[in-house]
Amino acid sequence: MLVLTIAGVGVVMDISSMRISNGWILCSLLTGFLFCFSRNGNGPYEFFLGVTIPAAALGWLFVFRMLGPGDIKLFCALGGIMGVHDIWRCIEFSFLAGAVISLAILIFCGNPAERLRYLTSYLEDYLRTGIRKPYYHRGFALENFHFTIPVFMSVMLYAGGIY
Repeated sequence: MLVLTIAGVGVVMDISSMRISNGWILCSLLTGFLFCFSRNGNGPYEFFLGVTIPAAALGWLFVFRMLGPGDIKLFCALGGIMGVHDIWRCIEFSFLAGAVISLAILIFCGNPAERLRYLTSYLEDYLRTGIRKPYYHRGFALENFHFTIPVFMSVMLYAGGIY
């Protein structure tokens, strides 16, 4: 229930204000640390690894503005509780759910050829200039769906015992 609460509040914050409060992330990290510390003697070590693995693995997506910092911090807070193995699975299922949502948006509401041209243009610009620009369009563009939703979907699978 703890991970569902952390992810669920993250979704609500992200949808309502387009960001996840650092206060909520800090509270989640502290709660996760206390939970892991009380669980077993290896808790603090497992907590530390669970927090650092998502930041190290997903940091490059933030550099290219393909994933927001709140999403990465949410993964870190969840990783502190879930542990190294389960946070990897959570990340995998989140990206799988995100891909399905993206594909549905692309098929039903978007223009696949236009999106492919945009990606190609983005990569060409980066390779030519070396300047990292945000990949997404600012505002409420359709392709800017809240990644906290697939994260929450993945956490539901975890809480349900799927992984």
